[in-house]
Amino acid sequence: MTRLWSALVLLAALAFAASPLISDGFNGFDPNLFPIPQEDPPVQPAGYAFLIWGLIYVWLIIGAGFGLIKRSDDPDWQPMRPALALSLAIGATWLPIANISPIAATILIWAMLASAFASLFRVGDTDRWLQQAPVAIYAGWLTAASCVSIGLLLAGYGLLGETVAALVALALALVIALTAQYRLHRAPEYGVTVIWALIGVIVANSSPLNIAVVGLCVLGIVAILALRGTDTE
Repeated sequence: MTRLWSALVLLAALAFAASPLISDGFNGFDPNLFPIPQEDPPVQPAGYAFLIWGLIYVWLIIGAGFGLIKRSDDPDWQPMRPALALSLAIGATWLPIANISPIAATILIWAMLASAFASLFRVGDTDRWLQQAPVAIYAGWLTAASCVSIGLLLAGYGLLGETVAALVALALALVIALTAQYRLHRAPEYGVTVIWALIGVIVANSSPLNIAVVGLCVLGIVAILALRGTDTE
């Protein structure tokens, strides 16, 4: 079963990475998919921030390939594999759905996040840069992306104004990120990835300046960096 799970993780990672090739890619939801079009929502990072997906895809594939070839029977790798395979399998279906339904995509990305966390909290102590790091950056970006989806739904369906929706979503992301980073006491790649997303939001809200959103992001970055001192690695 250990060899089977290692193969399934690699297959799921390859399918996940291939999903942009069979869809239109993704740099944010189509603004017109919402009753109130989200043309330039303050909750969404600047477009360049989405380039991190390339790093995530490649690192996950490299880690999964190494795990299959070199660590297929290693008991230190096994606990994290089933949840990661599930998360990546869901992710392989996410892009086509995100291009037609923000609500369905939001449900799926939260399922991806939950299973990514289940994997991250089970990663072993060996091969940090090939076992822990790819899962950490994947979970970090999902933390930001899942909360951005919530902010877009709140504003896009008129439940809150765009800035208030952004503040609620970003506050939720920070609560999750700080709690997860504190409980992990390792995997600084997770926090760094959340910081990457927050910087993207700052850039997106710098012209014109949205003081409330930028201020919350800056506070969040400071809090994540301060929490780093409690980590063991």
